[in-house]
Amino acid sequence: MEWFTVPGYWLSRLVVQRGLAGLYLVAFLAAALQFRALIGERGMLPVPRFVRHVPFARAPGVFQLHYSDRFFAAWAWTGAALAAAVAAGAADAVPLWASMTMWAALWAMYLSIVNVGQTWYGFGWESLLLEAGFLAVFLGNADTGPPVLVLWLMRWLVFRVEFGAGLIKMRGDPCWRDLTCLYYHHETQPMPGPLSWFFHRLPRPLHRVETGANHVAQLVVPVALFTPQPFASLAAAVIVCTQLWLVASGNFAWLNWLTIVLAFAAVDGDGMADVLGLARHAPASAPPVWYEGLVIAATALVAVLSWWPVRNMLSRQQRMNMSFNAFHLVNTYGAFGSVNRRRYEVVVEGTTEERIGPDTVWKEYGFKGKPGDPHRLSRQYAPYHLRLDWMMWFAGISPAYAEPWFGPFVERLLTGDPATLRLLRHNPFPGAPPTHVRARLYLYRFTTWEERRETGAWWHRTLRGEFLPAVALRAPET
Repeated sequence: MEWFTVPGYWLSRLVVQRGLAGLYLVAFLAAALQFRALIGERGMLPVPRFVRHVPFARAPGVFQLHYSDRFFAAWAWTGAALAAAVAAGAADAVPLWASMTMWAALWAMYLSIVNVGQTWYGFGWESLLLEAGFLAVFLGNADTGPPVLVLWLMRWLVFRVEFGAGLIKMRGDPCWRDLTCLYYHHETQPMPGPLSWFFHRLPRPLHRVETGANHVAQLVVPVALFTPQPFASLAAAVIVCTQLWLVASGNFAWLNWLTIVLAFAAVDGDGMADVLGLARHAPASAPPVWYEGLVIAATALVAVLSWWPVRNMLSRQQRMNMSFNAFHLVNTYGAFGSVNRRRYEVVVEGTTEERIGPDTVWKEYGFKGKPGDPHRLSRQYAPYHLRLDWMMWFAGISPAYAEPWFGPFVERLLTGDPATLRLLRHNPFPGAPPTHVRARLYLYRFTTWEERRETGAWWHRTLRGEFLPAVALRAPET
């Protein structure tokens, strides 16, 4: 079938596959380095307890069959090694069937992790990474030309990411419609980056321009992904630029980078090669019949499963970042349907004093990504995902978001749990754990230009109340 492949998109496929494999590497590394404190046998939300109550059909994966911390670590590090090999080109150096097997393994291995990750893995970019990885199984390798159906499915995925986010904004917070949301967003977003203070201090008319441009980029431009070249490439370029703007203005794990990578599925590879001065790729051999059959079957599956996200996007009660099946295929996406006007941060403190009183000296724990010390400039961590820091942002919005895990987190601080302390930037009790831990709620705002010059601080914070009163380990019963 001559229509089946489009050899001119060889460079587009190369960028998509290598970039996607690189992001799988980041995801597996984050899992390997953080799991013990979060979902390990002695973690805040242990996997063994989870799988005792959740059947395989609802959360399919290898950890339903067996779990130990050692096994999970081996699983995650093996996934990281496989992703690194694919990013380096291993999937193009083997036969087509082996290449597809490598991609299927990446998808299945990460699916097993996400399906036992519970609260820590409840982010839209987890499902986005899995859906993209599933499509990559059928994207082929250097042995064949890029299949046109899979390239269209990837455009469909980018469309749902962007258009879904645009719709949720227009249906949600009124500040998106009156173009004022960016008066607040850079300051109140989950994890600001090193440039967020400067973005927030841009003139308000420019913030209104930003907001209007965002609506165009998410509600108009994605439609052009399905138009002929060069318009599809231009639409992809606009999406890439807007996503890079988001990368510069904050930390959103791999959401923005993955959207950038997937957008290249709409870029004319030969045209991109000409711009970069690269030699055009030689025509690939005809794809085997079994491969054509698998691609057509996968396309039909996506078409059927698309009913649920399309219905959701058309609904007035649109939901964002939702999977409709346990395999995280053909999901619905969206972000920031509402924007916080104020930023509340939970500050965790401890003391080594046995008795608590007005003169007790409290020392603050430092987190890697979330705001804490007002004089500390936020760091750039994306595409790496700091899961605890993200959930601390949610805790500042409402204690309900902290319900399942905050108590176990405090308990591990009181015992000086090494795995938990490794998730933090600063432990003020290196010798022995504290006797008491408390949490207080602060209102944070970016300093003004004048305050920044006078104090050197990036943030100003005001105590608003108690989040958790001072607690100690319960004495053992005698």
